[in-house]
Amino acid sequence: MALERFSAAWREDYVANVAQSHATDAAACVFCALANEPVDESTGVVARTERSFVVLNAFPYGSGHLLVLPRRHVGGLAELSDEEYADFFWMLRTTVVALEKAYGADGMNVGMNLGRAAGAGIPQHLHGHVLPRWIGDTNFMTTIGETRVLPESLQSTWQKVHAVFGVEQ
Repeated sequence: MALERFSAAWREDYVANVAQSHATDAAACVFCALANEPVDESTGVVARTERSFVVLNAFPYGSGHLLVLPRRHVGGLAELSDEEYADFFWMLRTTVVALEKAYGADGMNVGMNLGRAAGAGIPQHLHGHVLPRWIGDTNFMTTIGETRVLPESLQSTWQKVHAVFGVEQ
């Protein structure tokens, strides 16, 4: 079967304007505001290094959902310095290990949505998602009811993970 094509050239201006309209100002970035907050349950910051930090996802997909971010406001991997890149991926690995200790999950999702078109909710500040997973953790509530049931509070998540993180802070 041949791939059918159709032209929608009238959308070119819209696509170009949307790409330019997304703020890149670090002053307006929620992640930049968290980058210098103390490691504390009240801030949701779980751990930090000189160049990266880990924070609770305020809108978690499931229990233990954490975000790993560079402290500097950058939107993509190519914008990281070599030192930032090494630290970011070291922190990503450290986060996986901490979640494995804290939750004993059957598996782990680790991923990044690079850019708005890829699904990034905040594309201006690079961030990686780390999420513990269990066999059978997607049940009828998610599948049919389009609802997630989180069996713990964000405070409980912070306490569990921070206790096993093992990063100088």
